Amino acid sequence: MTALGMDTPNVAGLVYITAFGLDEGESLGGLLAQGPPSPALAHQFVDDQGFVWLTEDDFVNHFASGVDPVKARVLYAVQQPLTADGFDEVMTVPAWKFLPSWYLVTEDDQALPPGAQRMFANRMRATTAEAPSGHLAMVSHPAEVVKLTETAAEAALAAASH
Repeated sequence: MTALGMDTPNVAGLVYITAFGLDEGESLGGLLAQGPPSPALAHQFVDDQGFVWLTEDDFVNHFASGVDPVKARVLYAVQQPLTADGFDEVMTVPAWKFLPSWYLVTEDDQALPPGAQRMFANRMRATTAEAPSGHLAMVSHPAEVVKLTETAAEAALAAASH
């Protein structure tokens, strides 16, 4: 959603849930290369078709930390990989430069460190909330995700009515 572009007449705002908020000229791979891998990404691997996967241990115990272990194993079984090439794609003008944004920082995240999340939220001037959650807040803390999404929707409606 960060790469929506300038022609987004039906988009009134962006809600980031523990997500990368790339700036112009940045790539996911470039940001990840700046430091040691987080526990959830420490052992990712690329398959023969060029897709990046997480190991079961890293997914269940780190990426899905805070999620019921049985549910975490189900989520692992149905995970959708990223293409390895996608890590090299460079962001053009990010949508958060011209759309209001909201960001949920997950304080116990073992995939995307909370400090990095706060940096993304700050530079996009996002309205920020925090949750005592791992990376999958939408599973382990859905009430906080819904609350932030409703706050964003209410703000967008109020802005549209003025």
